Amino acid sequence: MTRSLGEMLTAAGLVSEVELREGLAHQRNRGVGIGEALVQLGHVDEKALTRVVAKQQGMAFVDLSKGRIPDSVLERVPAEVAIEQGLVPVKQTGDRLIVAIDDPLKRIVADQLSFLFGCDVTCALAAPGALKETLRKYYGDVAKDTIAASMQADEQDVSDAPIVRLVTRLFQDALKARASDIHVEPMGGHLRIRYRVDGVLRTVAEHPPHLSAPLVSRIKVMGRMDIAEKRKPQDGRIGVQLGGRDIDVRASILPSNNGESIVLRLLDRSANLLSLRELGFEDDDYSWFKQMIRRPHGIILVTGPTGSGKTTTLYGALSELNRPDVKILTAEDPVEYHISGINQVQVNTQVGLSFSRILKAMLRSAPNIILVGEIRDFETAEVAIQSALTGHLVFSTLHTNDATSAITRLVDMGIPPFLVSSALQGVVAQRLVRALCAKCCEEYTPGEDEFRFLGLDPSTLPGKSFRRAQGCRACAGEGYHGRLGLFELFELDSDLRDSIFRGDSLEDIRNNALATGRLQPLHVSGALKVLAGKTTVQEIMRVTRMAPK
Repeated sequence: MTRSLGEMLTAAGLVSEVELREGLAHQRNRGVGIGEALVQLGHVDEKALTRVVAKQQGMAFVDLSKGRIPDSVLERVPAEVAIEQGLVPVKQTGDRLIVAIDDPLKRIVADQLSFLFGCDVTCALAAPGALKETLRKYYGDVAKDTIAASMQADEQDVSDAPIVRLVTRLFQDALKARASDIHVEPMGGHLRIRYRVDGVLRTVAEHPPHLSAPLVSRIKVMGRMDIAEKRKPQDGRIGVQLGGRDIDVRASILPSNNGESIVLRLLDRSANLLSLRELGFEDDDYSWFKQMIRRPHGIILVTGPTGSGKTTTLYGALSELNRPDVKILTAEDPVEYHISGINQVQVNTQVGLSFSRILKAMLRSAPNIILVGEIRDFETAEVAIQSALTGHLVFSTLHTNDATSAITRLVDMGIPPFLVSSALQGVVAQRLVRALCAKCCEEYTPGEDEFRFLGLDPSTLPGKSFRRAQGCRACAGEGYHGRLGLFELFELDSDLRDSIFRGDSLEDIRNNALATGRLQPLHVSGALKVLAGKTTVQEIMRVTRMAPK
């Protein structure tokens, strides 16, 4: 058990039991820490106290009163950062910078400096008085509001400001980690930074809480948002260029009880579009989907929760169909990737350019294929259905949990069942699972419950091994690298159309589709990928929210 500071001081012979009791009484009366109380009473020297605190906290101690800090080390930390954070760089060892602080709680600054300077930062403890004197000696009287003042200056003048470097580093590290989102969240005692990598959030840094306001202000400036507005949610767009790559950032700011939280959605416009095979379509699934999207008319829907790759699947379908003799029009919010040969229209609700209005205008342009980014309301659904019934092939997305639920979703929007049964050709419901890292995954013998969960009979697969995640440097210890799609495939036939027309229940429609082979459930796609060694049973459980039976 870790001993208290008072116990360690008495054990080291620095204070007596009587002096410790006096210190405890002084602490209660003055509301200070026991160490500060003993220093104020003159019972212990500040330097000696700091040595004991460093030992208690498992930190190195540095005596700033001895020797001189090299100029090359001092130059690593700008003066305004040193004074703002209350720290002094003392030593550079290889790619590691050691900085002196006067409070163990300030160790969180190491993450911030790692972001700013691109190297490992370690904190050592120094006596508060010695640190204050060292700051005065090496840095002089630098104004403490340098960072805040730099935020109000012209952007060209602040390219080297610490908070600007922090934001730039935020984007650089996110791209390096293959993150799709950056989450900046004030948590009361600290500012938490998380990246979403392969669909899973991971904490990458924690900064002092006072950095929250200037960081939010910087993001607002970049996204052309209202800096003064802190009570309402705001959205903005940011275009940045990093390492020769054009990155489009969608910024969303939401007021919370601890301050304004930010979500930054990253879109690499220079990245190549994924083909349907790269998305994870197996041979049979690919053949089915390719046959479906080559129909002359009707509506084909891709469903799933937010972030399940619906738009990417539709882009893959359009890439397959994109030919000089075919006219393809899209209505998107936003236009995520620009595809040569396709006419893409950006939704702009501020000028009344909604999905439904764009869709109506598209019909006058004589297209063969239409993509509607999302069916959100009755008007858009109605025009999409009518377009499908008048000889157009229409692609769109819906937010539903499974493929057959798309039928009830359209009916709930107000579309008559007879129109749904006539226009709808097929539905793909999808999820994304993490792909196993090829460099570190290992084989193992699965249990019967894992076979049963995947709908497999263990007796038909004797000696079959699965693969599981391990973790290595290539995958940052996660065991996974990249993602693959799971697909639930639903195709309508004449019997299913009659069932929809009669208004049968969703359960009856689903059971009928399963019995006739017109519906391939999600777990079948998952089983194929597990058997192929591409992902794990645990990943299938995670995205389908199911447990072994």
